[in-house]
Amino acid sequence: MDFGANWKIYDQLDISLPPDEWITGEVLNGRSSGNTLRIGTSGWSRKEYAGTLYPKGMKDTAALTEYSRLFNCVELNATHYKIYSPDAIRKWVEKTGRRDFKFCPKVPQSISHHSTLLNAGTETAAFLEGIRAFEDQLGPVFLQLSEYFPPVRKGNLYRYLEQLPKDITFFVEVRHPDWFSKDAERREFFTTLRNLGVGAVLTDTPGRRDCAHMGLTMSKLFLRFVTQGGHPLDSVRLTAWKQRIDEWKQRGLEDIYFFLHVHDGKYEADFYKEVQALFGLTTPRETQMTLF
Repeated sequence: MDFGANWKIYDQLDISLPPDEWITGEVLNGRSSGNTLRIGTSGWSRKEYAGTLYPKGMKDTAALTEYSRLFNCVELNATHYKIYSPDAIRKWVEKTGRRDFKFCPKVPQSISHHSTLLNAGTETAAFLEGIRAFEDQLGPVFLQLSEYFPPVRKGNLYRYLEQLPKDITFFVEVRHPDWFSKDAERREFFTTLRNLGVGAVLTDTPGRRDCAHMGLTMSKLFLRFVTQGGHPLDSVRLTAWKQRIDEWKQRGLEDIYFFLHVHDGKYEADFYKEVQALFGLTTPRETQMTLF
């Protein structure tokens, strides 16, 4: 994923985190039953993982098993391109050995990009039937709308979200600039998501600071951290997130899903180790599941 980034001018971009949105102060009320950090990427089959995150010579069929040993969640990009059957999804579950591991499937693009949302009932039903096979390993479901989905279509989005099942957690990412630049639309977006029990995805990508909007509409965080990798500013951005997350934890933040999107895969292993060290995760996987 390279959304919103121009790595040639990375040094010239504003990488500071914005202040909290007003709604974050309303959502984080200081009460929490615990804070669980989950770290993952967008998939387990990236070729650069061989010999870096994964042992050299490992068979492709063992990739998910090895991935689930290192990470404890995945932003499941595969479901964006295909609706999987329950049987296919159960095979993924089996490969994780039923560890404390969460699959966070992305809504298929046939729904999010190639429909009006209101005419996607058949595709949505098939998608939901498939992902329910994850059972207790189903994490938040992620609806990513394109940069060409503006607030003038908000009625379709809100009606679609109203129809989704309440026993599954959903997050939404909007990218069209008008969702953020127009104050009335911004406030209505956050208020509507909160009322519907839907989360707002935060995407930290250097060239689109509006997508790191700091608006929490539930006491859970779904963060997508985008970087090319191998740059000193990555550490600066990570440290800022550590500080903000620590503040939010004190105010009631609960489950945290932190997804790493490293454009150049050769840096991913080192970047993952840096995240581990910063958050005090001293072993590959087990400590990622501890409360902090």
